[in-house]
Amino acid sequence: MASQEDTPLPTRSMEVARILAEAGTTGRVRELTDSARTAAEAAAALGCDVGAIANSLVFISDGEPVLVLTSGRHKVDTAALATRWKRGPLRRATPEQVRRATGQAIGGVAPVGHPQTLPAVVDAALADYPQLWAAAGTPHTVFPTSVDELLRLTGGLLLPVGP
Repeated sequence: MASQEDTPLPTRSMEVARILAEAGTTGRVRELTDSARTAAEAAAALGCDVGAIANSLVFISDGEPVLVLTSGRHKVDTAALATRWKRGPLRRATPEQVRRATGQAIGGVAPVGHPQTLPAVVDAALADYPQLWAAAGTPHTVFPTSVDELLRLTGGLLLPVGP
C-alpha cells in the first residue's frame, strides 16, 4: 500500500480525522500516493477487494441532499432505494451540490465532516467485509472503518442499495 506517512494531511482530511477521533474511532486517516478517486483506484492502492470500499455518494431527494454509502462492488438502484428508504426519487447531485452539501469534492467525499448532518443510508452489502475503507475528504485520503462504525458515525439506516 502506497501511503505518505510523514506529511501533514490536507486541511479537509485533518477535519475528518478530528471528527473520527472525537467519535472514538481507532482507524486513522492515511494519505495515499495513488489516487483513490474511484472505488477501483482505491482498492488497487489499498490492496483490497473493491467491495470493501465504502463510496460516499450524494443524491438529491425530497429537495434535500442525502448521503448513500455504497459498496464499490455495485451501483445504486435509485428507484429501489427510494422505495426501501420511503423517500421521493433520488437523483445524483451535481459536483456543485456535492461541494455545497459536504464541503468536499466528488472522489473524496467522507462519510463525516459535512457542514450539516445528511440523512444517510449504509449499503447492507458493506456488512460482508470486516474492514472497510472510506474517503477522508480528498481523493488521496482514506480511513479504515466498519459497517457498524459507519452506521454510528452517520446515524444512517442499513439498507440494500442495489436492485
